[in-house]
Amino acid sequence: MVWKEVVARSSAYLGTKGVPEAEVAVELMAARLLKCGRGFLASHLDKDADERHLEAMRRGMSRLVKGEPIQYVLGEWDFRSLTLKCDRRALIPRPETEELVTRVLKFLADPQRSFAPAPVIFDIGTGTGAIILSLAKEFKGDGVFVGTDISEDAIQLARVNAEMCGLAERVKFVVGDGLDDVDEPECIDIIVSNPPYIESAVCETLDPRVRDFEPRLALDGGADGLVFYERYLSDAINVLRPNGAVFFEIGENQGAAVADLMKNFGFVEICIEKDWAGHDRYASARLP
Repeated sequence: MVWKEVVARSSAYLGTKGVPEAEVAVELMAARLLKCGRGFLASHLDKDADERHLEAMRRGMSRLVKGEPIQYVLGEWDFRSLTLKCDRRALIPRPETEELVTRVLKFLADPQRSFAPAPVIFDIGTGTGAIILSLAKEFKGDGVFVGTDISEDAIQLARVNAEMCGLAERVKFVVGDGLDDVDEPECIDIIVSNPPYIESAVCETLDPRVRDFEPRLALDGGADGLVFYERYLSDAINVLRPNGAVFFEIGENQGAAVADLMKNFGFVEICIEKDWAGHDRYASARLP
């Protein structure tokens, strides 16, 4: 059987099982097995598929039919310029979060900002390490890059990704609960986080691919979804240097509430920005 037929049959089968975007998922799996990008898959479709690859496709389809996200089936996912190992130990990196990195990089590049001797950046709830690894990769100057997560499993995954990306010497990953282990005042320049922000009750209504496979620890933001913002802002006012900043990803209905929290904790230059779908998605502010 040639790959063109494998892709067609597999897509049709997954479609009958109600797997979303079945054709895309099949093409991604095929491209991974053939070690080519999805954009180059067409040049391989007339080749014969060997039994080893067919068996791998069967296993992948079985997992998709059970509702597992394609990112976990593939075992890796692209985030900005990085390819990261991705599994159930951490939240799947999403395109919206790529834009959070852009906003931090813009802040770092502002010539009016002063970091002496180099910026110290903490990523809270680092998961796969996507945010802090991208910052370390794309910021060309010296810096101290730290990713923390309460989940030891997530930290192990992030360390693997740091090795894969050649950034193990540039980024430090530690198991920790927020900023609890930072006992030195005014030692951090930037805090960035994509914290759990989904209301507890809403977690039960999520797409099963999210609800049943991604870690609840990385999704549940408490009764109102704001628990972690209040906690991190409370800690931030003690550990941020003067003019230090926070950057958060937020839920689409949380802009006003997060802005109020920032104001109440004494932050200035509060900015709520929208994603490309027009939803509130990013909150930033700095200490005076």
